[in-house]
Amino acid sequence: MSSLIPRGSSLFDEFFKDFAPGFYIRPLHGDPLPSPAQIKVDVSESDQAYTVSAEVPGVRKEDIQVSIEGNVVTLRAEVKQGDQSGDEKSLRSERYYGAVSRSFQLPAEIDQGQSKAKYDNGVLTLTLPKKQGQGSQRLMIE
Repeated sequence: MSSLIPRGSSLFDEFFKDFAPGFYIRPLHGDPLPSPAQIKVDVSESDQAYTVSAEVPGVRKEDIQVSIEGNVVTLRAEVKQGDQSGDEKSLRSERYYGAVSRSFQLPAEIDQGQSKAKYDNGVLTLTLPKKQGQGSQRLMIE
């Protein structure tokens, strides 16, 4: 065991790191799915629509879900990774499953029927037209 203990770790952590080093091996599949705060979102507005660009790298477009309810937009991404072996006996299998979602509210309601989504090179781009209401209506006084 190492005689010096790094700052921020305990003697207990260091003991198990030396005793069972295989416990602390990272998966072979790269980086884990980002936390909701790490999904970076840019929102811009025109008179007719909102444009949302969200970074969701490493996720297939089939595993991304976008739902719109009124003026609330929810993005959900799911990753399923696993080691596949043919007829060989598996001695170790590492799998990564994870899902992350993020919701945000826009100032006006969205027209769901006219909304569009495009996913290219890890960036999800949403075009969300504003729901066109009748605006203010003058009431007749009787």
